[in-house]
Amino acid sequence: MKVHADLIPPECSASIPEQPRTARQSERRTTTVPVSLLQLAESPRLEGQNAEHVARLAEIDGPLPPILVDRQSMQVIDGTHRLMAAVLKGRDTIEVEFFDGPSADVFLHAVKANVTHGFPLSQADRQKAAARIVRSHPHLSDRAIAEVAGLGARTIARIRQRSESEIPRADVRVGRDGKSRPVDSDERRRRVAELLAQSPEASIRKVAREAGVSPATASDVRKRLERGELPTRAASSRTQRASRTPSVSALAVVQKLLRDPALRHTETGRSLLHLLRHSANESQRWSDLTAGVPPHCAAMVGQLAAEYAEMWSQLAARMAERTV
Repeated sequence: MKVHADLIPPECSASIPEQPRTARQSERRTTTVPVSLLQLAESPRLEGQNAEHVARLAEIDGPLPPILVDRQSMQVIDGTHRLMAAVLKGRDTIEVEFFDGPSADVFLHAVKANVTHGFPLSQADRQKAAARIVRSHPHLSDRAIAEVAGLGARTIARIRQRSESEIPRADVRVGRDGKSRPVDSDERRRRVAELLAQSPEASIRKVAREAGVSPATASDVRKRLERGELPTRAASSRTQRASRTPSVSALAVVQKLLRDPALRHTETGRSLLHLLRHSANESQRWSDLTAGVPPHCAAMVGQLAAEYAEMWSQLAARMAERTV
């Protein structure tokens, strides 16, 4: 059974003094507000408010927790059932805690507050609310939205994928920790691989900080390279084999060689490592380098590339002869 907004008396002429809106929730201070000033916001509940729950709350003699209200619009963010119970009991006022934040965040806070309290949102309510938050807050990560809506991150990812045409593309997303991270994780993982090839002894935290990824991601990339795998997460092993490029494989091999003391502790070895590392790093930029060559230089660059390729081939042949 639904309880409709007409339970709330019409708005009267009284007013609450305006205060500057900030990007944070106000301190935990409550105030008594006439119920006639309050407005019912759009509810995340598909079935509306529950009359039986309102009746149960109205039977409670003691005080109920304060409701959460958006100061600017006077809309109830959390506590509609408590407000209706107060009206049912004939109360003219109710204890309110004000929210001073962006109006775009009102629905988000309403969902978060309604996920875990005494009359939580249903699974269908949460999925519907999550779809709306994905559209209104595309900059939030899947895990951040999942935490708000009480769903799994994979569920949010599927919802985001279904709504892809309606969502503006964001270059970064804000995680649960409030930190912004780039959406193109593959590019960042490749950057981690480059940094590890350049400084194989660097700490994971340092590499993660320079690449703009989490330490866990940097550690995962290092393990992948040590196994000779791509630094990125391929959709399948078949995709990984098909997309493997010499440049990515070279980074993994170079990193192993950089850790070999037999090479690191000799002048010749260090020269070879420097050459190999430089070639591995630059090979990932072939498309950019090619595009930057003016037409009148193309023949000369091509000739040099062929000569260098021949030198590398000769080196490869010599190494093959020395392979035990």
